[in-house]
Amino acid sequence: MWIPTEHEKYGVVIAGFRGTVPHGLSLEIGDTVQILEKCDGWYRGFALKNPNLKGIFPSNYIHLKNACVKNKGQFEMVVPTEDSVITEMTSTLRDWGTMWKQLYVRNEGDLFHRLWHIMNEILDLRRQVLVGHLTHDRMKDVKRHITARLDWGNEQLGLDLVPRKEYAMVDPEEISITELYRLMEHRHRKKDTPVQVSSHHLFVQMKSLMCSNLGEELEVIFSLFDSKENRPISERFFLKLNRNGLPKCPEKPERHCSLFVDLGTSELRKDIYITVHIIRIGRMGAGEKKNACNVLYRRPFGCAVLSIADLLAGDTKDDLILKVYMCNTENEWYQIHENIIKKLNARYNLTGSNAGLAVSLQLLHGDIEQIRREYTSMFTHGVSITRKLGFSNIIMPGEMRNDLYVTIERGEFEKGGKSVARNVEVTMFIVDSTGQILKDFISFGSGEPLATEFHTFVLYHNNSPRWAELLKLPIPVDKFRGAHLRFEFRHCSTKEKGEKKLFGFSFVPLMQENGRTLPDGTHELIVHKCEENIRLQDASHYLKFPFSKGHLLGNNHPAIKTTKESFWITSFLCSTKLTQNGDMLDLLKWRAHPEKIAGCLSKLKEIDGSEIVKFLQDTLDTLFGILDENSQKYGSHVFDCLVHIINLLQDSKFHHFKPVMDTYIESHFAGALAYRDLIKVLKWHVDRITEVERQTHNQEVLKAQEYIFKYIVQSRKLFSLATGGQNVEEFCCCIQELLMSVRFFLSQETKGDAALSQAQAIFLSSFPAVYSELLKLFDMREVANLVRDTLVSLPTTTNADESLQGVKLQCIGKIVESQLYTSPESRYILLPIVLHHLHVHLQEQKDLIMCASILSNIFCFIKKNGSEKSLLEEIDIIVNSLLDILLKTILEITSRPQSAGSAMRFQFQDVTGEFVSCLLSLLRQMTDRHYQQLLDRFKTRDELRDFLLQIFTVFRILLQPEMFPKDWTVMRLVANNVIITTVLYLSDALRKNFLNESFDYKIWDSYFYLAVIFINQLCLQLEMFTSSKKKKVLEKYGDMRVTMGCEIFSMWQNLGELKVHFIPALIGPFLEVTLIPQPDLRNVMIPIFHDMMDWEQRRSGNFKQVEAKLIDKLDSLMSEGKGDETYRELFNSILLKKIERETWRESGVSLIATVTRLMERLLDYRDCMKMGDVDGKKIGCTVSLLNFYKTELNKEEMYIRYIHKLHDLHLKAQNFTEAAYTLLLYDELLEWSDRPLREFLSYPMQTEWQRKEYLHLTIIQNFDRGKCWENGIILCRKIAEQYESYYDYRNLSKMRMMEASLYDKIMDQQRLEPEFFRVGFYGKKFPFFLRNKEFVCRGHDYERLEAFQQRMLNEFPHAIAMQHANQPDETIFQAEAQYLQIYAVTPIPENQEVLQREGIPDNIKSFYKVNHIWRFRYDRPFHKGVKDKDNEFKSLWVERTTLILVQSLPGISRWFEVEKREVVEMSPLENAIEVLENKNLQLRTLISQCQTRQMQNINPLTMCLNGVIDAAVNGGVSRYQEAFFVKEYILNHPEDGEKITCLRELMLEQAQILEFGLAVHEKFVPQDMRPLHKKLVDQFFVMKSSLGIQEYAACIQASPVHFPNGSPRVPRNSVPVSMSPEGARVIPRRSPLSYPAVNRYSSSSLSSQASAEVSNITGQSESSDEVFNMQPSPSTSSLSSAHSASPNVTSSAPSSARGSPLLSDKLKHSRENSCLSPRERPCSAIYPNSSEPSQRIMFNHIGDGALPRSDPNLSGPEKAVNSTPSSWSLDSGKEARNMSECGKLMSPPVPPRPMQTASPARHVTSVSPSPAGRSPMKGTVQSFIPSPVDYHSSGLISNSPVLSGSYSSGISSLSRCSTSETSGFETQISDHSVPIPNCNVSEEPMRKESKTPPPYSVYERTLRRPVPLPHSLSIPIPSDPPALPPKPMLVRPNNLENSSKRTEQVPRPRPLPRKVSQL
Repeated sequence: MWIPTEHEKYGVVIAGFRGTVPHGLSLEIGDTVQILEKCDGWYRGFALKNPNLKGIFPSNYIHLKNACVKNKGQFEMVVPTEDSVITEMTSTLRDWGTMWKQLYVRNEGDLFHRLWHIMNEILDLRRQVLVGHLTHDRMKDVKRHITARLDWGNEQLGLDLVPRKEYAMVDPEEISITELYRLMEHRHRKKDTPVQVSSHHLFVQMKSLMCSNLGEELEVIFSLFDSKENRPISERFFLKLNRNGLPKCPEKPERHCSLFVDLGTSELRKDIYITVHIIRIGRMGAGEKKNACNVLYRRPFGCAVLSIADLLAGDTKDDLILKVYMCNTENEWYQIHENIIKKLNARYNLTGSNAGLAVSLQLLHGDIEQIRREYTSMFTHGVSITRKLGFSNIIMPGEMRNDLYVTIERGEFEKGGKSVARNVEVTMFIVDSTGQILKDFISFGSGEPLATEFHTFVLYHNNSPRWAELLKLPIPVDKFRGAHLRFEFRHCSTKEKGEKKLFGFSFVPLMQENGRTLPDGTHELIVHKCEENIRLQDASHYLKFPFSKGHLLGNNHPAIKTTKESFWITSFLCSTKLTQNGDMLDLLKWRAHPEKIAGCLSKLKEIDGSEIVKFLQDTLDTLFGILDENSQKYGSHVFDCLVHIINLLQDSKFHHFKPVMDTYIESHFAGALAYRDLIKVLKWHVDRITEVERQTHNQEVLKAQEYIFKYIVQSRKLFSLATGGQNVEEFCCCIQELLMSVRFFLSQETKGDAALSQAQAIFLSSFPAVYSELLKLFDMREVANLVRDTLVSLPTTTNADESLQGVKLQCIGKIVESQLYTSPESRYILLPIVLHHLHVHLQEQKDLIMCASILSNIFCFIKKNGSEKSLLEEIDIIVNSLLDILLKTILEITSRPQSAGSAMRFQFQDVTGEFVSCLLSLLRQMTDRHYQQLLDRFKTRDELRDFLLQIFTVFRILLQPEMFPKDWTVMRLVANNVIITTVLYLSDALRKNFLNESFDYKIWDSYFYLAVIFINQLCLQLEMFTSSKKKKVLEKYGDMRVTMGCEIFSMWQNLGELKVHFIPALIGPFLEVTLIPQPDLRNVMIPIFHDMMDWEQRRSGNFKQVEAKLIDKLDSLMSEGKGDETYRELFNSILLKKIERETWRESGVSLIATVTRLMERLLDYRDCMKMGDVDGKKIGCTVSLLNFYKTELNKEEMYIRYIHKLHDLHLKAQNFTEAAYTLLLYDELLEWSDRPLREFLSYPMQTEWQRKEYLHLTIIQNFDRGKCWENGIILCRKIAEQYESYYDYRNLSKMRMMEASLYDKIMDQQRLEPEFFRVGFYGKKFPFFLRNKEFVCRGHDYERLEAFQQRMLNEFPHAIAMQHANQPDETIFQAEAQYLQIYAVTPIPENQEVLQREGIPDNIKSFYKVNHIWRFRYDRPFHKGVKDKDNEFKSLWVERTTLILVQSLPGISRWFEVEKREVVEMSPLENAIEVLENKNLQLRTLISQCQTRQMQNINPLTMCLNGVIDAAVNGGVSRYQEAFFVKEYILNHPEDGEKITCLRELMLEQAQILEFGLAVHEKFVPQDMRPLHKKLVDQFFVMKSSLGIQEYAACIQASPVHFPNGSPRVPRNSVPVSMSPEGARVIPRRSPLSYPAVNRYSSSSLSSQASAEVSNITGQSESSDEVFNMQPSPSTSSLSSAHSASPNVTSSAPSSARGSPLLSDKLKHSRENSCLSPRERPCSAIYPNSSEPSQRIMFNHIGDGALPRSDPNLSGPEKAVNSTPSSWSLDSGKEARNMSECGKLMSPPVPPRPMQTASPARHVTSVSPSPAGRSPMKGTVQSFIPSPVDYHSSGLISNSPVLSGSYSSGISSLSRCSTSETSGFETQISDHSVPIPNCNVSEEPMRKESKTPPPYSVYERTLRRPVPLPHSLSIPIPSDPPALPPKPMLVRPNNLENSSKRTEQVPRPRPLPRKVSQL
């Protein structure tokens, strides 16, 4: 049975539980659980991480922990009763754990590892706390470390600042808001502002001395040297090195490590140096023999120097190598470090090239105790302490020191009868009064134990040695008296014995006879001669001698033996026990000399302060002793001395001695009668405070009044104890009289008297301490009245000095902080006067910082100590006194203009926070009664209105993000809780007083805006919080957004008809609220929009305003990241439900639908904009949104904004052409007018003409950068017209030059033709603007299908690439996924005029082939019927799909949606015809290029010939013969007779072209390829025989297709293989579903090599002359193999088989393509094929007799007779007849075809521009019979990638996917058949021009009848052209007859000027 638990409430999971049992709860190790019930070893409860999921789990899996239960019952809450630090650690580490993993994902490795170490460290510290074995101090230290690390981690991860008190988190509800603010501010400042430390320490570790010539032991001496004052500032750190240069005692770290302590901030400067002196221990000379002398001396070795400034940057220098220098002469050794610092290079040099001192240095900051805590290992292992010389900056009481520093400076000695100077060594001893040598009191330096004697180093042969060696003598005080120092001087011989011979000594006593110690300074000592050591054993013998030269002269001693020799030392005493001051000794011994008392007291002020504080207690006893004995005589003198001592302790150097004085007063002071004299003298000074001559002294007295009162109070207490409390009234009277004098003195107005004002300020500054002392003798009420009377006596603010006001407020602040304020009785007395002064100051906006501090303290105290009754009363007083002025103050200080970087900014920010916390504290502590009293206090409605407006304004200020730092979430939540509580109180007043007749729009508007700002605060968006943080906030405050939202709804409903005043103003704010992802809030607020629509409908009959405002705000709000898909659905459903029964339902539904669609696009736009790089998704989404604003919403401003956003995206992506088209949209909205335009976006205020001019220039620049120069030319012309109309010839000239430069770029620069790709986006996971739509995209330069596919998959990483080209079914459309279907498509140019014209260079035509394209085509091969395994071409059909876009490419985007699809099918026979046509055209083009020497090598032609002749893969044309020439196919397809004939003709034509090509190839083939050429010739004859050509040898010989004398002429310098109109002939041979086209090369499953480019051929649809580029398809190359391709390859459109080839394939033939740059792209002239595929007839068009097809005045038959440009002259009319008479190759009759209107096909003769100009040469050209194939290339170049494809792949070379770009031209006729008349062509002699080599040789028949050409278009004929076989004639007899009758020559029209396409 399940029993509710009593004590087992909380636990931690110690083993994972999967919850596999029924009702089991899955748990992980470390989860915390709350237990509800128990039963037989099982618990029932829930994990705190998911309270909604309850279940059962084993009890033995849970470790129970102590916890307390709140709200017992159904909603009980368990709080663990563990240390708050542990609780915080646990929750924080859990939050960090999740974020820590995210750091790894975001690749923030540094923070990831640092946080990992911190987390482990916190866990270790947590274990120590949980064990519970730590001492109190250690526990405190551990908690400090824990909280420091928690704060660091929170700061690094951007988490909230945690307010703490004594390392524990505080509950904001348990403390006042002012205290909370202070805690937050303290932690914030601690985090932002590094603590300024005044104490620093230098750690030095000696490692080794590196030198090659060592061999002796060394002494290394470190010290700090001040080069500015030229003196050492520290003691010495002394250590010894062995012969190897390593520390002599490595096992004792303190011997080679030292800490130089107590360095002040002023000592961290660049002129402080670390000096290192090195002394060697050895022979006199470094190079002496080892046996020369056995005695060792201290001798100079070297010196090193380092500036401490080098450590300031990094604080640490590990393994630092210091260079060691040696002085040139030993005389300079004493100042070698100074010479090195001053860089006097002549005085020192390096000791050796490789000498160096290895040390480690580290600069530490903080007091020494802090250093001990933070670097415990340093002190644990051992480190010596090196002090500063003398006392530190702050002398601590109790510090015991008695150190005498002695510096052995120099000596002056005689030669002593020797020829050379002496080698002098000085030995120092300390000798006591008995003559015994004191042992172990000489310190060489820290790190070395104390010694008994000291030996200086020896300078070689120097009678004036200078040592400058510093020693410390820590002699105890008891041994100091009577002791003296003895210095013995010895000459060190360098002889073999090496003896040291004594020749003199000096001594100096440490203390004089009068008790004073040896004075500080330099002493010149007498050198006494001495030869025997026995004489020195008895100290008394020489102590009677004078010891110094000064002593000798002063005492007139009789002459001693000699005084010429001298010895100098410098002494400095650092003692807390001994003094060198005689006046101090005289004062302390005042009883011995009573007559000197007055003098001693007067001299006390001249004694150094350090001497006084050393003997503070003795001095005070002396003063009060003198006062007790003779107060009348010495009372004022003692008082003055006491004042001097008290003020001395105010000095920062001695302020630590204040506790010493306090202790003296409490424990040692015994002056029971002193209070009378002290009060009397003090009152005397106060009464004379205004006397000018005593002002300075009086101020000194006032400064000391705190301690004077302490002495008075303590003296009175001692007197009361001694007398039993006598004379109380007398004492009270004296105090009252004293305070009356004080009050009178304070009440005096200064009136410019600075001294009086200063005196008042001094008194007030110490007054709080005075009444604190009085509390020891008087009760609270009495003292409170005294304080109140004193404060009342202060002058008013207006009349008082400003400097005094600050002191006055400080006094009030101390009162509030004092014990006096804790009692309710005294507080009731003091609070009104305190508030009065605060009110006066706040009224005048003075001393705000102090006012804020006082108010904060008041509220802190009320929260802590206020009882219920006193709290209500005090809050009443504060509300009545300060609420209004508090609000005004906040408004005032927040409205002040402040510069962002000034110091005042931070000051005001701090003050604002203080005042805000005070206001919030006051409001939180106000109850219903207080609010009611507050509202009742306003007598008029205007006063209430002003108050409400004021407090609403203040609240809006409090809600600003910059009010508190961003990580102060705790403070913000508390503030919000107070604000919403107050607003709920005040909303009642709003409803009661400002509705109906009393309605006030301003106050209601302020209320609503406040509520909206409140809800939109970032700190209330719980969705952004972690789950634990969200849970805590909801438990403590709930969701305050919902509460405020409900209040908004309630207030809105109360408005009634007044709602119309807020429409549409509140639509935006309310919309912003509804966009917050809080379901309850949305459900409450969205219906308000229905209400607005309803009231707007009532008022104006529509809700256009509502719609406009909604749309405007939606864009800006959603672009900020607000709103989501859920909101869109909720908005739609709620409002549709609301308007179901409204009369205006239809218009409402329309509005809701519009807004919903806008949301869809805005959400897509926002999601796309989150991506890092600019991609097609961003651009496409922007285009969708832009079009929506234009078409559906007609929002011009938003439309223009998104135009510029799209423009910027294009520029960022370097889509310059698209950027130009985009900006053109804005340009089209402007006119050339002078209408002024406002400043908008980045445009300044300017006229419409100026803005349009700027846009034109920008667009031209973008077109130029995008190489779309033709479009730029149009704009240049437009703006040039404007310049010309304004006669602005300067700019007109510039524009014409710019236009000319664009023409030059068209002709000179190369442009790549982009690839186009069809992309289908299927599935519901795509954005709305892409979902289940298909687009055509313009690829980037050099981008092929595989690269494009990869780019799209990168943009949509979750998408699945579809591997087929079939249209997807509904399953794909509705799938919850993303599917991409991508394949390449071919553009179909619209503009045929330029493409049909001859003589136009390819770089001009290339623009029209890939620009302004609406239609694209794709071919998909498939098998219909049974597939023949031996020959797949029998059943291989092609499905041709035409895609029509909504806009042409290029445009404002790189991709546009497909608007319409058209699908047709091509039969296998039509496919074969098209393949052969394309291959024949390719062959002709290559041959022509070879002849005109456009190819630098012949490899492309060789490969193409080899691929056709030696079809090694697919069997060549024989496959077509097997498929279509067999009897079975002919019988089964009688309708294909004409097509079969056409295919036969093409085969024969190909054979003749190959024969001619072999002839050209033989001419140009290099020698090394001759064998290949011979092989090709042999195989060609085999191929001819397979075609049966040898049977018709006679016919072919006589046929015009084989010219014995020449071949068709080509215009000089023309584009190769362009057709002239004279020889145009149309031979229809395709099915109704065929579109003549040529594909680019593609990587095919049936071709052996991948080609690299695509050529274009023309085709025409049934409706217009449209030009198509054939999409590559495997079917088009299926002739290239005897085996068909695998079905999965042939049916997979997006694969590389139908897309662009792989890059590696494209590079296979780069050797052959060396004649073109990689960016050059071949372009062909493209002509419309106007023939109807189902009804083809063959025309023999002669000369220029045909008219343009587009002439509307012509009938159908006339329009059908068109010209086809051709440069191939294959036949004449007569030759055609001869050919047709052979009867072998007659074509079947052609049925009539319907009439269609076609685009004009102009009759233009190809005229190539010559380098010198474009004037055509005169000449004639014969009329040409057209080729059976009407596709003619005009721009193939030898090295084009088009030609580098699979030439070696047999018949695959004949496929459509491996041919060059071609053009065809066929006519369309009406439904009835039209007979074509024969035309007789007259013959003219042909002019031959031999100036220029012919483009290629032409064999000409004698029967040819050339047609004369107009002189303007005549072209010279090449002189000696080789033969190129013409196309075979396939004309019907009736056509031949008709053609013989036509003899009239129609003049050819002149070429029209080239037109640039319109934008």
